[in-house]
Amino acid sequence: MEKEIRLSRRDRIAIWWRSTFLQGSWNYERMQNGGWAFSMIPAIKRLYKTKEDRAAALKRHLEFFNTHPYVASPIIGVTLALEEERANGAPVDNAAIQGVKVGMMGPLAGIGDPVFWFTIKPILGALAASLAMTGNLLGPIIYFVAWNIIRMSFMWYTQEFGYKAGSKITDDLSGGILQDITKGASILGMFILGALVNRWVTVQFTPVISKVKLDEGAYIDWDKLPAGAEGIKSALLQQEEGLSLTAHKITTLQDNLDSLIPGLAGLALTLLSMWLLRKNVSPIIMILGLFAVGIVFHLIHLM
Repeated sequence: MEKEIRLSRRDRIAIWWRSTFLQGSWNYERMQNGGWAFSMIPAIKRLYKTKEDRAAALKRHLEFFNTHPYVASPIIGVTLALEEERANGAPVDNAAIQGVKVGMMGPLAGIGDPVFWFTIKPILGALAASLAMTGNLLGPIIYFVAWNIIRMSFMWYTQEFGYKAGSKITDDLSGGILQDITKGASILGMFILGALVNRWVTVQFTPVISKVKLDEGAYIDWDKLPAGAEGIKSALLQQEEGLSLTAHKITTLQDNLDSLIPGLAGLALTLLSMWLLRKNVSPIIMILGLFAVGIVFHLIHLM
């Protein structure tokens, strides 16, 4: 009986170290795919012996991938387990591996920013800055050391967690566990990405639909404000009371669209982009096209 091929701890450490360079070859078409494939090379060399199998595995991991660079580690762990089982003859196909990656990267991406960029980093930065402002050299040293200990530890232990969890997933491939997890993760990822469309995609149409003169007393009369700091203070107080900054109420096309469905234009642009991707239009062509359309619309004062 042929001995099963397993990734050693040394292999997993090499992958963990390589994953710190996940964004080293970031590109607009497939984003982190180059860094992901670079991270997987030690596993590919260990699990596959022929040149053809290694080339196929490398090609498999050059597909689109993008998430927060630190929370990619549990995805790497699960993927390592799936590749390991595949190399040992389990019925794990390309679609299953890519499905798990895509299904996990969306939900985890929404976790990475608030945890690392908006919580841990500001706390460490505030601590380091308070020390540095007193002339203490430990400020920047503590920040650098603590930040790297936290992120590297997180990446190692979550990679190991994903690897062990992935092994359990592959124990019952015939029972549909992998398919259920892939489907559930994909649904959750699409839900989160859909909720973030309004935040990430901004479209502003500037044509003026109407311009109405406000009644006197409904706006700030700048000519009657006192000079200097007192005038600024008075203007701020009047604005706080609800007075308009201008004598006219201007309604733009964007205001009308927002009164119907806020973020409608951004949603339409997102759906158009998805449709073009399904038609196999290159992302690079889409990006250049959006630049061109944006410039033209700005020149004709539509945006």
